[in-house]
Amino acid sequence: MSFESNRILGGVGALLMVIGAVGLFTSAYLLFLLFVGAVLVLIALKGFADHYQDGGIFNDALYGFIAAVVGIVATVAVAIILLSPFIAELAGAELDVGNPAAMQQIIRQIVMEHLQQILGASLGAYLVFVISMILSAILIKKSLDALSARSGEKMFGTAGLVWLIGGVLTIILIGLIVIWISWILMAVAFFSIKTAQAPAQPAAFQLSPQPPPQ
Repeated sequence: MSFESNRILGGVGALLMVIGAVGLFTSAYLLFLLFVGAVLVLIALKGFADHYQDGGIFNDALYGFIAAVVGIVATVAVAIILLSPFIAELAGAELDVGNPAAMQQIIRQIVMEHLQQILGASLGAYLVFVISMILSAILIKKSLDALSARSGEKMFGTAGLVWLIGGVLTIILIGLIVIWISWILMAVAFFSIKTAQAPAQPAAFQLSPQPPPQ
């Protein structure tokens, strides 16, 4: 694809990621846009990697996105595995829907019996999520730094730095908002990137003809 096509794909993809992130709180359809946007961004980065002959631009971003996806899946898996005894006992409890007070008492008793397990599962899943987000952010920052250096568009470097800060701040969860802001900066960077100008060729030196001897 052409340089211009990669620029547009990257910008549109980043914007779709920004919009799709809203789907975490609203609609699964919007969440699907996040996946589509990430794919478009990767395609654009592959194009720029070929254009600048720097494979790290694409490879680091690809590994970064994979780390994020694997981390999210692993987080859910860890939570389910560690909470499975609690879930099984809760599902097997005889709950009388017609007696809310008794039902609450049974649920409270089961929760208290498994409280340590619930806290351990929450902490384990949380640590897996944070570590995967930090690793993902490090790799993606490396990719965006390389693209910034090759293209001269400093906004890519800024987006990568903000993404890394967001990855670290996932420890207090506000990092997810910071990462979302980095996607906006990445979209601006894609739309702002300029085609590299070829260096000017030096003018050919010509000898002026010598006048004939008198």
